[in-house]
Amino acid sequence: MPAGVAKFRSRVLGLLGIAVGLSLASAQQAPTQAPAVAPAPGTSPEASSAPAAQASRPSETVTKVDEVTIGGETIRYRVSAGRLPLADEEGKAKAHVFHIAYEKLDAAGLPVAQTNPGSRPILFSFNGGPGSSSVWLHLGTIGPRRVVMGPEGEPLPPPSALLPNQESWLDLADLVFIDPVTTGFSRAAAGESDKQFHGLDEDVQSVGQFIHLYLNRNNRWASPKFIAGESYGTTRAAHLTNHLQDRYGMYINGVVLVSAILNFGTARFDVGNDTPHWMFLPTYAATAWYHQRLVPELQQMPLETFLDEVERFAQTDYLLALAAGADLPEDAQQRVAAQIARYTGVSEQFVRRADLRLVISNFTKELLRDEGLTVGRLDSRYTGVDRTDIGATGEFDPSYAAILGTYSGAINDYLRRDLGYTSDLPYEILTGRVQPWNYASATNQYVNVAESLRAAMTRNRSLRVLINCGYFDLATPYFAAERTVAQIGLGLDPELREQFTLTYYPSGHMMYVRDADRIKLKADVAAWMADWMADRNNATRRDE
Repeated sequence: MPAGVAKFRSRVLGLLGIAVGLSLASAQQAPTQAPAVAPAPGTSPEASSAPAAQASRPSETVTKVDEVTIGGETIRYRVSAGRLPLADEEGKAKAHVFHIAYEKLDAAGLPVAQTNPGSRPILFSFNGGPGSSSVWLHLGTIGPRRVVMGPEGEPLPPPSALLPNQESWLDLADLVFIDPVTTGFSRAAAGESDKQFHGLDEDVQSVGQFIHLYLNRNNRWASPKFIAGESYGTTRAAHLTNHLQDRYGMYINGVVLVSAILNFGTARFDVGNDTPHWMFLPTYAATAWYHQRLVPELQQMPLETFLDEVERFAQTDYLLALAAGADLPEDAQQRVAAQIARYTGVSEQFVRRADLRLVISNFTKELLRDEGLTVGRLDSRYTGVDRTDIGATGEFDPSYAAILGTYSGAINDYLRRDLGYTSDLPYEILTGRVQPWNYASATNQYVNVAESLRAAMTRNRSLRVLINCGYFDLATPYFAAERTVAQIGLGLDPELREQFTLTYYPSGHMMYVRDADRIKLKADVAAWMADWMADRNNATRRDE
């Protein structure tokens, strides 16, 4: 295990997963006292403090003014939380979309964008699932408050706590966190089926309608527009960018894809689909390196150097061996199996019994089986303990168990106690209520929104894309993201290929749970937006 890096273990007792982490008492600071809540425009002051008898009815929009220090600058902001109704053109409500928005205020206490929207970017953010609320990016890295965890992402004992987030993106843009229908407090309207919002295209249409309405009602069409998504949220972001162009003529300036998956063929371990096997191999190798399961020669290599070697093997000898199938000669099979075992820390016998095809759920169980541990899917640095060691797959994802309680407790307390938003609805963190998800537009093929992104970039030639990848992410591996970008590049002008930026972090799917990587992520986003701003200013001067 690398010096200064902690391992994380979660133990299952019966059917209950209990997250176990370091108790860093000094880090458990209580949330700051909330200032008085100011009424939102058009609502009454009483809206944020509804009587108990009306608590089942969600609040109207509530607002408050607060401040946060970012990079030595104190930023005063207004936060608003509420539900925006989506209606058809006849005015019939179809759904109510919950969102939380943060606007930077000027010295007079007015939103900076109110007088000059072109000077203040706006960023819309969401997570994935499908079925996830926006809580992870909101309270993990982008918003002005963040959850308290250990420096490496260790879970702390409940209850959850929030701190001012010095790495918030609020200095870069106003922020709007969107909970798609059936997540968070967002719900279909009375008499409407929520299934009409649960699908690849249906979801993009409703989120796109929300963004359109928000810009209309807040006079933000003149603002530079950015989108940030994580996991399936990157699928949504890529598809949405093209949809906004087609439906509303709305051009986006930049898209941030945190732990991207654009082509689902890279991550579906189906019989006959060999793509995931060679694309996941570098992350299997990174996981083995982290847990010190490699021979000394490899273990002593810097991670990036080691992964360069694994990537070369994955897209040459290994890819050819997979393509050969049963026609692969015995000596070649033995040679490739030995190399896979050497890189991944599992036995050659295990690799051969799997026909050279390591499925993620089997690998996470096998790697540390002799220690009685499984490794995480979202972040393979974490480990867990199952009831028995003989299963083919783990009972739960220890990396998800380590963060679920922390984020769930934090968002519920923040909304109800700090912001004063009242509702008896459960805030759906990551729900199964959106299943089955409709992929009808991708019938008989894997969803591939990479083409949507390529089409959007071809027409909007100033569109920039930032992709953030975790080396220990077994949900959306970094190598799959790289290969997807390479395929997008086939259909782009060489000049547009330069619009992609990829950054890397020695952590997992939610790289921001690690302090050093949250700091780096903010620096990477800030540098990327600074480059965009410089190019825009140069283009403006050329036109004058």
